[in-house]
Amino acid sequence: MPESSQPNYRYIMDNLFKYVIGTLELLVAENYMIVYLNGATSRKKMPTVGWLRKCYQQIDRRLRKNLKSLIIVHPSWFIRTLLSLTKPFISTKFSQKLQYVFSLTDLAELVPMEYVSIPDCIKEIDQDAHGKVEIAAAAVPE
Repeated sequence: MPESSQPNYRYIMDNLFKYVIGTLELLVAENYMIVYLNGATSRKKMPTVGWLRKCYQQIDRRLRKNLKSLIIVHPSWFIRTLLSLTKPFISTKFSQKLQYVFSLTDLAELVPMEYVSIPDCIKEIDQDAHGKVEIAAAAVPE
């Protein structure tokens, strides 16, 4: 993710969102999961609540309906607080799809790991926290 201090940050984020949605629309025919690797994300690189809300509102109904779960790996205190505060403003169905996973071992219990590729920085964070190394991905077909 780009740093929010970049002068063209909004443009980059909007186009990143369009790219991700366009890719999902091509890939998703059935239920799917999204795995968000939060562990190495600095607060400077996290999108704003307003931007996230705008994105959620723009997602096609079919994509929202077929999303089985949004798994957040190594959630920070900040992201958990942010999602707790925004819960009243998002649908109950979507809120129920949110899952926090605190280790790659736990992720392996939820996601078939043959579909997953985890960056080294995430493996290092997990190893520092738990002494184990596993694997994860961006969008995983069910």
